[in-house]
Amino acid sequence: MLTAKDVMTANVVTINEDTDITAAATLLFEKGYNGVPVVNAAGKLTGILCQADLVAQQKKLSLPSVFSLLDGFIPLGSMKDLDREVEKMSALTAFHAMTAKPVTVTPETLIDEVATLMTEKGYHTIPVVSGDAIVGIIGMRDILGTLLKK
Repeated sequence: MLTAKDVMTANVVTINEDTDITAAATLLFEKGYNGVPVVNAAGKLTGILCQADLVAQQKKLSLPSVFSLLDGFIPLGSMKDLDREVEKMSALTAFHAMTAKPVTVTPETLIDEVATLMTEKGYHTIPVVSGDAIVGIIGMRDILGTLLKK
């Protein structure tokens, strides 16, 4: 059975948390990446920035439903979710637009487990880590490529 190390891209391009959103979008667009790992000043993985995170800046803000009680408004949705949505829409750096604490896999993770994560959780790009080090990245294209090698 194939593992993550068999299909991952080993030469991982990362960006820093303070990378400008325009520079990050340019990188994703010009290189055809769906996502890139985001690292802090110490080089540790802190998030992943995907095309979806940047496209979110262009979407319409979805305000939570509210109801009125005793002349006050009570939100029916999560204000935390609204705050995060506004933060992503107004992000100027990768840190504010990224998805923090991304799901990762190890080099030994079986491809069927990676494919399951991608399809059931909606992830398109998953970092491959060994200890604290980013050793690779797997995108849906990498999984698709396994079908062509048979």
